[in-house]
Amino acid sequence: MSFAFEKLLVYQKAVAFADSVCTLTKGFPRGYFFLADQLNRAALSIAANIAEGNGRFTNCDPYSSNNAELHRVYWLL
Repeated sequence: MSFAFEKLLVYQKAVAFADSVCTLTKGFPRGYFFLADQLNRAALSIAANIAEGNGRFTNCDPYSSNNAELHRVYWLL
C-alpha cells in the first residue's frame, strides 16, 4: 500500500535528488562531515516536507510550504 504523495512526480524527483546529494557527499573529505551532513539533511527535508504538506487537509495557505521548499532547492544549487 502506497501513500498518495508517493505518486506525485515532484516527490519522486525530490527523493531522487536526495539520493544524488547523499551519493555526492560520500566523497567529501574527512574534515567536511558537518557540511555533508547539512547538505544531506536539507535535501531529505524537501521530500519530507512534500509528504507532510500532502497530508494536510486544509487549503489555508497552499503556497507557503512550497515557497519554503523552493528556497531550500535554491540554497542547495
